[in-house]
Amino acid sequence: MEARSDVGIVLMNLGSPDSTAVPDVQRYLNEFLMDKRVIDYPYLLRWLLVTRIIVPKRAPKSAEAYRSIWWEEGSPLIVLTKQLQKAVQHDLQLPVEIAMRYGNPSPAAAYDKLLQQSPQLKEVILLPLYPHYAMSSYETAAEYAKQVHQKKNYPFKLTIIPAYYDAPDYIDAVAESMRPYLQQDYDHVLFSYHGVPVRHIRKGDVTGKHCLQINDCCHAKSAAHEFCYRHQVHITSELVAAKLGLPADKWSVSFQSRLGREEWLRPYTAEQFEELPKQGKKKLLVACPAFVSDCLETLEEIAVEGKHTFISNGGDSFTMIPCLNVHPLWVQAVVKWCSQLAAKG
Repeated sequence: MEARSDVGIVLMNLGSPDSTAVPDVQRYLNEFLMDKRVIDYPYLLRWLLVTRIIVPKRAPKSAEAYRSIWWEEGSPLIVLTKQLQKAVQHDLQLPVEIAMRYGNPSPAAAYDKLLQQSPQLKEVILLPLYPHYAMSSYETAAEYAKQVHQKKNYPFKLTIIPAYYDAPDYIDAVAESMRPYLQQDYDHVLFSYHGVPVRHIRKGDVTGKHCLQINDCCHAKSAAHEFCYRHQVHITSELVAAKLGLPADKWSVSFQSRLGREEWLRPYTAEQFEELPKQGKKKLLVACPAFVSDCLETLEEIAVEGKHTFISNGGDSFTMIPCLNVHPLWVQAVVKWCSQLAAKG
């Protein structure tokens, strides 16, 4: 499309510590876990839990995990988001910046950079790099971006692209990124999504009477689905599986990254890595469609810890399919969505 000087793009991802040093990881975890949409307890309880119990215990272990996957250029998530930024900017011919919900660069830094490039900026299109709506991912990113925009009274309009869990372009990109791996011999495909507490699903139910309260709630039509993470990840999995022609008995869904002792969405990915070999599913492919950029949760939790668990429990082969990262169809999808909105502006 023809270059414009009054529209800018921000790609917003989760974030990463500035380095693998324990103080940087501690600072990052404090910001992340003190988010009221991540741990939705009253402030004082959240503060005591995060700063006195979770972070002091978790930071050294997380720092070690980050060191095991850190690239020479820096955090994989940051590096990959910058690569996506470069690819999108090349094809879109609009200024593109990146922002993180936690850590650096902040939304304010991204907005300021766009204004420096285009003082006459009229609109910023923001794409949260979370395909599915959850209060602890998409919602907190979008609301934080809006809060910064309003607080600093920026002169441009902020347009946020809605969750795209069932968008054909996203589904095509995920399916085609997975397709080459299906050429190898495999017994099962596991779609592993970041977990959320069951409490979050109930809390996000705008009807107050649907999610986890009726039979097959993810498929019974309801206004709750617009904000229901559980519904959306199941729809993504079904659409991708259909696109790839996966038989129903050759794939399943699970949830990873559980924190604390309360009930989270089941089944848990870690438990599936133990159980699948016992079911004769010894050659496993794992895809993580909730993450569009490879990060700690895919490169370490799945590809290292998950593989070890699976093989230790009798599995023969384990392949983690990379996230979308800069897959050509994903880049095309982002460019298409942004260009369509820019044309409307």
